[in-house]
Amino acid sequence: MSQPLKFYFDFLNQSSRALYILLEASKIPFEAIPISMLKGEHLTGEFRDNVNRFRKLPAIIDHGYQLSENVAIFRHLAREKLVPEHWYPRRHLGRSRIDEYLAWQQTNMGVATTEYFQQKWLVPYLQKTRPADNAVNLAGKQLEHTLNEFEQLFLNSRKFMMGDNISYADLSAICEIDQPKSIGYNAFQNRNKLARWYETVREELGPHYKEVLGEFEAKLKGTGSGQQQRAVKQ
Repeated sequence: MSQPLKFYFDFLNQSSRALYILLEASKIPFEAIPISMLKGEHLTGEFRDNVNRFRKLPAIIDHGYQLSENVAIFRHLAREKLVPEHWYPRRHLGRSRIDEYLAWQQTNMGVATTEYFQQKWLVPYLQKTRPADNAVNLAGKQLEHTLNEFEQLFLNSRKFMMGDNISYADLSAICEIDQPKSIGYNAFQNRNKLARWYETVREELGPHYKEVLGEFEAKLKGTGSGQQQRAVKQ
Protein backbone atom coordinates (compact mmCIF):
# COMPACT_ATOMS: atom_id res chain seq x y z
CA MET A 1 0.00 0.00 0.00
CA SER A 2 1.44 3.37 -1.02
CA GLN A 3 2.10 5.98 1.62
CA PRO A 4 -0.44 8.82 1.79
CA LEU A 5 0.56 12.31 0.84
CA LYS A 6 1.97 14.30 3.77
CA PHE A 7 0.39 17.73 4.15
CA TYR A 8 2.08 20.35 6.35
CA PHE A 9 -0.20 23.20 7.30
CA ASP A 10 -1.34 25.80 9.79
CA PHE A 11 -4.97 26.90 9.78
CA LEU A 12 -3.82 30.47 10.45
CA ASN A 13 -2.71 30.40 6.83
CA GLN A 14 -5.50 30.84 4.29
CA SER A 15 -3.85 28.68 1.60
CA SER A 16 -3.45 25.87 4.13
CA ARG A 17 -7.18 25.97 4.79
CA ALA A 18 -8.08 25.96 1.09
CA LEU A 19 -5.86 22.99 0.28
CA TYR A 20 -6.97 21.07 3.37
CA ILE A 21 -10.62 21.47 2.33
CA LEU A 22 -9.76 20.41 -1.23
CA LEU A 23 -8.04 17.27 0.02
CA GLU A 24 -10.98 16.39 2.26
CA ALA A 25 -13.63 17.14 -0.34
CA SER A 26 -11.75 15.16 -3.01
CA LYS A 27 -11.28 12.20 -0.65
CA ILE A 28 -7.54 12.14 -1.27
CA PRO A 29 -5.78 10.10 1.44
CA PHE A 30 -3.34 12.32 3.31
CA GLU A 31 -1.44 12.58 6.56
CA ALA A 32 -2.23 15.93 8.17
CA ILE A 33 0.82 17.38 9.92
CA PRO A 34 0.08 20.66 11.76
CA ILE A 35 2.97 23.11 12.00
CA SER A 36 2.81 26.14 14.32
CA MET A 37 3.78 29.30 12.50
CA LEU A 38 3.46 31.29 15.72
CA LYS A 39 6.13 29.06 17.28
CA GLY A 40 8.31 29.34 14.18
CA GLU A 41 8.27 25.60 13.51
CA HIS A 42 8.39 26.27 9.75
CA LEU A 43 11.61 28.26 10.15
CA THR A 44 13.74 25.53 11.68
CA GLY A 45 16.63 23.86 9.93
CA GLU A 46 14.89 20.51 10.27
CA PHE A 47 11.81 21.79 8.43
CA ARG A 48 14.01 23.37 5.74
CA ASP A 49 16.03 20.21 5.20
CA ASN A 50 13.26 17.62 5.44
CA VAL A 51 10.10 19.35 4.22
CA ASN A 52 10.45 22.68 2.39
CA ARG A 53 13.63 24.50 1.47
CA PHE A 54 11.68 27.79 1.32
CA ARG A 55 10.50 27.33 4.94
CA LYS A 56 6.93 28.22 4.08
CA LEU A 57 3.46 26.76 4.52
CA PRO A 58 1.60 24.96 3.12
CA ALA A 59 3.88 22.16 1.89
CA ILE A 60 3.52 18.55 0.82
CA ILE A 61 5.63 15.45 0.43
CA ASP A 62 4.20 13.05 -2.15
CA HIS A 63 6.08 9.78 -2.68
CA GLY A 64 9.21 11.49 -1.39
CA TYR A 65 8.77 14.54 -3.63
CA GLN A 66 8.80 17.84 -1.71
CA LEU A 67 6.66 20.69 -3.02
CA SER A 68 5.71 24.13 -1.73
CA GLU A 69 3.75 27.18 -2.96
CA ASN A 70 -0.01 26.75 -2.77
CA VAL A 71 -0.77 27.15 -6.48
CA ALA A 72 1.93 24.63 -7.41
CA ILE A 73 0.52 22.20 -4.86
CA PHE A 74 -3.02 22.66 -6.21
CA ARG A 75 -1.92 22.00 -9.78
CA HIS A 76 0.08 18.97 -8.66
CA LEU A 77 -2.99 17.54 -6.98
CA ALA A 78 -5.11 18.22 -10.07
CA ARG A 79 -2.61 16.36 -12.26
CA GLU A 80 -1.62 13.48 -10.02
CA LYS A 81 -4.69 12.71 -7.91
CA LEU A 82 -8.37 12.02 -8.50
CA VAL A 83 -9.60 15.59 -8.04
CA PRO A 84 -13.19 16.09 -9.25
CA GLU A 85 -13.34 17.95 -12.56
CA HIS A 86 -15.36 20.90 -11.25
CA TRP A 87 -12.45 22.12 -9.14
CA TYR A 88 -10.28 22.70 -12.23
CA PRO A 89 -12.43 22.16 -15.35
CA ARG A 90 -10.86 21.63 -18.77
CA ARG A 91 -13.89 22.73 -20.78
CA HIS A 92 -14.73 26.28 -21.87
CA LEU A 93 -11.32 27.69 -20.86
CA GLY A 94 -12.13 26.85 -17.24
CA ARG A 95 -8.53 26.17 -16.26
CA SER A 96 -7.30 29.32 -17.97
CA ARG A 97 -9.85 31.42 -16.09
CA ILE A 98 -8.94 29.81 -12.77
CA ASP A 99 -5.25 30.35 -13.50
CA GLU A 100 -6.03 33.98 -14.29
CA TYR A 101 -7.74 34.45 -10.93
CA LEU A 102 -4.99 32.65 -9.00
CA ALA A 103 -2.37 34.90 -10.63
CA TRP A 104 -4.43 38.00 -9.80
CA GLN A 105 -4.97 36.80 -6.26
CA GLN A 106 -1.26 36.46 -5.54
CA THR A 107 -0.62 40.18 -6.05
CA ASN A 108 -4.02 41.54 -5.03
CA MET A 109 -6.40 39.60 -2.78
CA GLY A 110 -3.65 37.62 -1.05
CA VAL A 111 -1.56 40.71 -0.39
CA ALA A 112 -4.47 42.81 0.88
CA THR A 113 -6.01 40.22 3.19
CA THR A 114 -2.64 39.19 4.59
CA GLU A 115 -1.52 42.76 5.26
CA TYR A 116 -4.74 43.61 7.10
CA PHE A 117 -4.54 40.41 9.14
CA GLN A 118 -0.93 41.07 10.04
CA GLN A 119 -1.44 44.68 11.08
CA LYS A 120 -4.69 44.09 12.94
CA TRP A 121 -3.90 40.78 14.66
CA LEU A 122 -0.57 39.07 13.99
CA VAL A 123 1.92 41.88 14.65
CA PRO A 124 0.16 43.00 17.87
CA TYR A 125 -0.04 39.35 18.99
CA LEU A 126 3.66 38.72 18.44
CA GLN A 127 4.81 42.06 19.84
CA LYS A 128 2.22 42.13 22.64
CA THR A 129 1.14 45.64 21.67
CA ARG A 130 -2.00 47.35 20.45
CA PRO A 131 -2.57 47.54 16.69
CA ALA A 132 -1.03 50.63 15.10
CA ASP A 133 -3.99 52.71 13.90
CA ASN A 134 -2.19 54.20 10.90
CA ALA A 135 -1.00 50.82 9.66
CA VAL A 136 -4.43 49.23 10.16
CA ASN A 137 -6.19 52.12 8.38
CA LEU A 138 -3.80 51.95 5.44
CA ALA A 139 -4.22 48.19 5.18
CA GLY A 140 -7.99 48.64 5.45
CA LYS A 141 -8.05 51.04 2.51
CA GLN A 142 -6.04 48.62 0.40
CA LEU A 143 -8.42 45.82 1.33
CA GLU A 144 -11.48 47.94 0.48
CA HIS A 145 -10.07 48.65 -2.97
CA THR A 146 -9.20 45.00 -3.57
CA LEU A 147 -12.61 43.68 -2.52
CA ASN A 148 -14.30 46.23 -4.79
CA GLU A 149 -12.15 45.04 -7.68
CA PHE A 150 -12.84 41.40 -6.87
CA GLU A 151 -16.58 42.01 -6.91
CA GLN A 152 -16.43 43.97 -10.15
CA LEU A 153 -14.00 41.74 -12.03
CA PHE A 154 -14.87 38.22 -10.93
CA LEU A 155 -18.46 38.10 -9.69
CA ASN A 156 -21.46 38.19 -11.99
CA SER A 157 -24.98 36.80 -12.21
CA ARG A 158 -23.79 33.19 -12.09
CA LYS A 159 -23.67 31.20 -8.85
CA PHE A 160 -19.89 30.82 -8.77
CA MET A 161 -16.92 32.56 -10.28
CA MET A 162 -16.68 30.13 -13.20
CA GLY A 163 -20.37 29.37 -13.69
CA ASP A 164 -22.84 26.97 -12.12
CA ASN A 165 -20.22 24.74 -10.47
CA ILE A 166 -17.84 25.57 -7.66
CA SER A 167 -14.15 25.69 -8.55
CA TYR A 168 -10.86 26.07 -6.73
CA ALA A 169 -11.03 29.80 -7.48
CA ASP A 170 -14.09 30.07 -5.23
CA LEU A 171 -12.48 27.98 -2.51
CA SER A 172 -9.27 29.96 -2.56
CA ALA A 173 -11.10 33.30 -2.58
CA ILE A 174 -13.42 32.52 0.34
CA CYS A 175 -10.47 31.43 2.47
CA GLU A 176 -8.73 34.71 1.67
CA ILE A 177 -11.80 36.74 2.65
CA ASP A 178 -12.17 34.78 5.89
CA GLN A 179 -8.73 36.00 6.96
CA PRO A 180 -9.82 39.59 7.80
CA LYS A 181 -13.48 38.62 8.36
CA SER A 182 -12.53 36.38 11.29
CA ILE A 183 -10.94 39.30 13.15
CA GLY A 184 -13.96 41.55 12.78
CA TYR A 185 -13.66 43.10 9.32
CA ASN A 186 -16.98 43.58 7.50
CA ALA A 187 -16.29 42.57 3.92
CA PHE A 188 -19.93 42.80 2.83
CA GLN A 189 -20.87 46.41 3.54
CA ASN A 190 -22.24 47.86 0.28
CA ARG A 191 -21.21 44.67 -1.54
CA ASN A 192 -24.37 42.70 -2.19
CA LYS A 193 -22.89 40.51 -4.93
CA LEU A 194 -19.99 39.57 -2.69
CA ALA A 195 -22.36 38.71 0.17
CA ARG A 196 -24.54 36.48 -2.06
CA TRP A 197 -21.52 34.73 -3.57
CA TYR A 198 -19.98 34.16 -0.11
CA GLU A 199 -23.11 32.52 1.26
CA THR A 200 -23.49 30.35 -1.84
CA VAL A 201 -19.89 29.13 -1.63
CA ARG A 202 -20.09 28.56 2.12
CA GLU A 203 -23.18 26.40 1.77
CA GLU A 204 -21.78 24.47 -1.21
CA LEU A 205 -18.55 23.61 0.66
CA GLY A 206 -20.56 22.18 3.55
CA PRO A 207 -19.08 20.55 6.66
CA HIS A 208 -15.43 20.42 5.53
CA TYR A 209 -15.35 24.20 5.23
CA LYS A 210 -17.27 24.81 8.44
CA GLU A 211 -14.98 22.52 10.40
CA VAL A 212 -11.78 24.13 9.13
CA LEU A 213 -13.12 27.67 9.57
CA GLY A 214 -14.17 26.79 13.11
CA GLU A 215 -10.67 25.52 13.88
CA PHE A 216 -9.15 28.72 12.49
CA GLU A 217 -11.43 30.97 14.53
CA ALA A 218 -10.84 28.90 17.67
CA LYS A 219 -7.11 29.19 17.15
CA LEU A 220 -7.42 32.96 16.94
CA LYS A 221 -9.07 32.89 20.35
CA GLY A 222 -6.34 30.67 21.75
CA THR A 223 -8.60 27.65 22.22
CA GLY A 224 -7.94 25.71 19.02
CA SER A 225 -6.53 22.32 19.83
CA GLY A 226 -8.47 20.18 17.39
CA GLN A 227 -5.95 20.24 14.57
CA GLN A 228 -3.30 18.81 16.89
CA GLN A 229 -5.35 15.60 16.91
CA ARG A 230 -5.30 15.14 13.12
CA ALA A 231 -4.23 11.79 11.76
CA VAL A 232 -4.10 10.10 8.38
CA LYS A 233 -7.23 11.02 6.38
CA GLN A 234 -8.60 8.12 4.36
